[in-house]
Amino acid sequence: MSDSTLARDIDACCRLTGEFTLRSGQVAGEYFDKYLFESDPALLARVVDRMLPLLPEGTELLGGLELGGVPIVTVLSSRTGLPALFVRKKAKEYGTCKLAEGPAVEGRRVTLVEDVITTGGAVRDATRALREAGAVVETVVCAIDRSPEGSNPLDDVGLEVRAVLTKAELDAASAASD
Repeated sequence: MSDSTLARDIDACCRLTGEFTLRSGQVAGEYFDKYLFESDPALLARVVDRMLPLLPEGTELLGGLELGGVPIVTVLSSRTGLPALFVRKKAKEYGTCKLAEGPAVEGRRVTLVEDVITTGGAVRDATRALREAGAVVETVVCAIDRSPEGSNPLDDVGLEVRAVLTKAELDAASAASD
């Protein structure tokens, strides 16, 4: 199955029309609900299949970002045999007070796993925190890169973005189905 088929299927599943208030407070007539593909076992499996060859050689741990990266990293970990980390938006304030649940990260090569990257804010924060904990973090693999074409929103932290699909591919799939 081609990337355009996957793009079409994800777009058909996740692109909603109506009236939606965005995080910024703006109202939009269209919304992309990424959790719809993550909660569909068949679509999630297809995304993970496309992520496998994007994983950098030498990856020791897969770090799924809360919340959207967690289902993806769980399936990816199962497929690769690599241990998963569940990376919180901020460290717990009780119990172990950990930012990343799972194995120790110090001195280990962590590839971050995210569902959608637009500005990269959550990935940037996780990268900095994991590096402070001694992890080597150089790459994030995401299902969808919605950042402007030809730009890397994570250049400022020296992170390579490897995406299964881009916003342009999803928009092309949407236009083709109109």
